[in-house]
Amino acid sequence: MTIGEIISALEKFAPLHLQEDYDNAGLITGNASSACTGVLLSLDATDEVVQEAIRRNCNLIIAHHPIVFKGLKKFNGKNYVERAIIAAIKNDIAIYASHTNIDNVIHGVNGKMADKLELIHRRILAPKAGLICKLQLYIPQNHVAQMENTLFEAGAGHIGNYSECSFVSEGIGSFKPEDGAQPFVGSLGDRHTEKETKIEMIFPIWLKNKVLNAMKDAHPYEEVAYEITSLENINQQTGAGIIGEWQEALYERDAMEKIKSVFGLQVIRHTPFTGKKIKKLAICGGAGSFLTKTAIAQGADMLITADVKYHEFFDAEGRLILADIGHFESERYTIDLFADVLRQKFPNFALLKSEVNTNPVQYFL
Repeated sequence: MTIGEIISALEKFAPLHLQEDYDNAGLITGNASSACTGVLLSLDATDEVVQEAIRRNCNLIIAHHPIVFKGLKKFNGKNYVERAIIAAIKNDIAIYASHTNIDNVIHGVNGKMADKLELIHRRILAPKAGLICKLQLYIPQNHVAQMENTLFEAGAGHIGNYSECSFVSEGIGSFKPEDGAQPFVGSLGDRHTEKETKIEMIFPIWLKNKVLNAMKDAHPYEEVAYEITSLENINQQTGAGIIGEWQEALYERDAMEKIKSVFGLQVIRHTPFTGKKIKKLAICGGAGSFLTKTAIAQGADMLITADVKYHEFFDAEGRLILADIGHFESERYTIDLFADVLRQKFPNFALLKSEVNTNPVQYFL
């Protein structure tokens, strides 16, 4: 088992293409072709976590937060970032980060939060646009079924909760093979017409190379006539936050007690109660106060997130409860998420959860 194989399984679930522009998700140290002795799952890849990986014979750390977020110019161990990187390189330990890309998939960090809160009727709170392409290609009629199956296997043809979606139409294609051509049908120098089928299918932009390579391998023609169009359609499976509902509405204090219990909280910072029961909840692990207005517009009774600044609490304007449960606390189940994803692919491989509490925030009660 190589490090790259493990990374590939995680990136199939949360493609790197979905990370935000400011992020640094991906393989930070190490060689993807190296054999993997074990995987340590953590929220952060601090020096203490690297030492734990050494003790537990794991040469791959998968963390949610990238230990390197900005460019480093010196490596002399003067801060925790440099110490962690130095220790990882000296001990041949790979560090991989899955950050905003796994935030932005519906079953990612926010999906795990929604699982713990037992939310139903879930959807992405702020779905992303511009991540979908449409493929149009032309093929002889008796090759349509094979081509459709090939493209479906490559990941094309998904629309929301539906798979194997395509549209076909019939027509007549013409071409004249020139010198050097090796036509599947027709003769050199003669214009040929052929009954053909146009196949139309959408795919996520990060699968473009995979879909095109599959199409070309399966197509009988020497030169494939095709067209790719970028769509502005919203992708309902990707984006920031999740909104869902509880089966039954709870009084505000009961809702707060439930949240404290689910996330193991000592304290919740929040805006004043509104006097309404809580049924519809918006959630965003990590810093998500930028979604306050979106949550209000979609009728949320509460937005659960973290890292809310003083003036950002005013944005609730009494229309919902804005609850800050802490950054670490909101994402604490990400380690379990990593384990769930990887165990589906590698049920018998050594996947260990870090025993280090990397939360830098303490509470004096």
